[in-house]
Amino acid sequence: MNRPHPAAQPTPPTGTLPLPPLVAGAARHLQGLLRRLPTEPPSFVLARLLDRLLLPRLDETQRQLLGGHCVEIELIEPGLRVRLQLGARGFEVANAHQPAALVVRAQALALWRLVRGQDDADRLFFDRALVMEGDTELGLVLKNTLDAIGPLWPLRAS
Repeated sequence: MNRPHPAAQPTPPTGTLPLPPLVAGAARHLQGLLRRLPTEPPSFVLARLLDRLLLPRLDETQRQLLGGHCVEIELIEPGLRVRLQLGARGFEVANAHQPAALVVRAQALALWRLVRGQDDADRLFFDRALVMEGDTELGLVLKNTLDAIGPLWPLRAS
């Protein structure tokens, strides 16, 4: 039985605010366009960013546990997807035909708040603003690693 890729039919998160009809129509159109774009360009950009923000903060054990697994991240509202894996020389674009070991779907604002250290992954998970599917053990390793190192993009003190 051919089933559509799970990312093609995201589950709408709970607690999202409805958009005005004109904005909602434009957002659906943009989302449809973004879903058809290849994942490689945004994946490459995110890989370079993670090489600077995350890679230097990972110890050898964390690198071994996270290495070699394809992780797909989808921002729900725009429909933007990236596919990454941690290789020997840093983060790299995962092969488009390689199945994702872990799929992370998040509302864009929720993911931004998590990266900034303004929100906790557990709360976002229970609020359904962040959803992980696939390898549960890898998901826990990723979550615990991010919890241990703190915000990737910390807030500046005023």
